[in-house]
Amino acid sequence: MNRSAPAGGAFAAVTALFFGWGFITSLVDPLVAAVKNIFSLSNVEAQLSAFAFFIAYALASLPASMLVARLRHVRGIVVALALMAAGCVIILLASNAALYAGVLLGLFVIASGITILQVAANPLASALGPPARRHFRLTFAQGFNSLGTVLGPLVGASLLLRGLDTKPGEILSDAARHAALSSIDTAFLLIAGLIVLLGVFIWAMRRRIEAAAPPLAAGASIGAALSARWAVLGALAIFLYVGAEVSIGTQMALFLHAPDVWNIPLQQAGYFVSLYWLGAMIGRFIGSGLMISFPAHRLLAGAMAAAAALCLIVFLVGGGIGGYAALAVGLCNSIAFPTIFTLTLERSTASEEATSGLLCTAIVGGAVLPLAAGAISDAFGYHHSFILPAACYLALCLFAVAAGRAAIRSARIDDAGGVTRH
Repeated sequence: MNRSAPAGGAFAAVTALFFGWGFITSLVDPLVAAVKNIFSLSNVEAQLSAFAFFIAYALASLPASMLVARLRHVRGIVVALALMAAGCVIILLASNAALYAGVLLGLFVIASGITILQVAANPLASALGPPARRHFRLTFAQGFNSLGTVLGPLVGASLLLRGLDTKPGEILSDAARHAALSSIDTAFLLIAGLIVLLGVFIWAMRRRIEAAAPPLAAGASIGAALSARWAVLGALAIFLYVGAEVSIGTQMALFLHAPDVWNIPLQQAGYFVSLYWLGAMIGRFIGSGLMISFPAHRLLAGAMAAAAALCLIVFLVGGGIGGYAALAVGLCNSIAFPTIFTLTLERSTASEEATSGLLCTAIVGGAVLPLAAGAISDAFGYHHSFILPAACYLALCLFAVAAGRAAIRSARIDDAGGVTRH
């Protein structure tokens, strides 16, 4: 079998991976709301859940690229899934011991596995099938990644946020806390089982996947990308974008639950978080169609300007209107990550491998900026924290304008370019 031969089953397996890491990543959002009440945390302390998850991108990206280059795709994927299952077990043990630090460790291990998945699965999505349809395959796989981010908050709210409503300053009862910790057990035991099944399926498909997989090069040095101006600018843009997106998503349930916003039960607010990611999924398919007729940098500038305006509405108006505006930011986020990625690859003077490595590392923005947003929420309230993503989106709008004026260095864009939670 060669790379152009039909590989429908292999592609279905890889697409399941895209769905899987989108689903698991989006569970962090309701988990932040859950652990805040379970462990009586401040907003900053609760945001350590997001920090523990996204810091893995900074620490694991380069080791992941070297691991996949050494083991090849399937073995790398199996190692990634094993890490994710181990992370679920760590969270199970930590929740039974009521240790928040253990939950954070489990999240870091899961995210390290997801980082390896991204390194291995992105090029596979474009390679498993006829070359003429590689763009369709990658977009289709990204769509399933977005579907995972829509379903994750729904499942997470159902399993993690039941019975966790507390008034400001109120401490959760022992019975409710025990029930909530049991719910975390149930959720992550289910996830671990699904990950194991997915690993078995991938291993069974290993010959078909490896036969159609693209060749692997040695891991590229991020140092090479640091000398390229546009690689650095793109990395900063990814840092700001992921940080802004996660800052909003991880606080969304708590924000909508707040008395001065929608004042709805926390579990119901958790269900609404899925609308934030649904907007991103819908916008991705609409945006891909619009890019046929409009330059990518202009669409990105418009989307980021709209996102900034919506965040300012939350900050200045707040209340019920602010809740709707916050959810609408998801629609604007839809095209941001892949567009930033490809605009950067076009303009960077470093190799695509080195540039991609730096961009993947910059996803660590999802660990850093939510902590700052949580600190603002603690000091001034949730709606004030939206000033941080507003500033990020305005900076991204400037990035898009600058990209439109910059020379394109490379006419070829690597199909493996843009997937995270997105």
